[in-house]
Amino acid sequence: MKNRTSAKHIFDDYDRQLIGLLRKDGRAPVSKLADIMGVSRGTVQTRLDRLLESGALLGFTARVREDYESDQIRAIMMIEVMGKNTSQVIRKMRGLPELTLMHTTSGKWDLIAEIAVATLPDFDRVLREVRMIDGVMNSETSILLSSV
Repeated sequence: MKNRTSAKHIFDDYDRQLIGLLRKDGRAPVSKLADIMGVSRGTVQTRLDRLLESGALLGFTARVREDYESDQIRAIMMIEVMGKNTSQVIRKMRGLPELTLMHTTSGKWDLIAEIAVATLPDFDRVLREVRMIDGVMNSETSILLSSV
């Protein structure tokens, strides 16, 4: 198996266009992509293979409308970590399945966690669990009301 990080991929306009099209529709057939780009199927397939091999393109996915699971409570939690405990805090937070994504960031907050739960009691429990992790110094949470 080749090491995907061994060589940095240099993107050209076709690569950027192809990636943009795949972001809109990751399940688009190669023939449709070729038609839109004005190139052959073989060109698109070669570029897809190269983007996948280099690790620049990680895969294909179905996009789901933000309100598809409208019965979920979704929130963003900003977290301040004490000292150099960030790695330890991240490890413990990864054990909480309700945290759907985590990001490191610059500025006042060290981490941002995206939360998805079914009920307010679940939401309260997750907030409490995160705040009780050793190394979490402060947090601020905002419930996401609607996507615009």
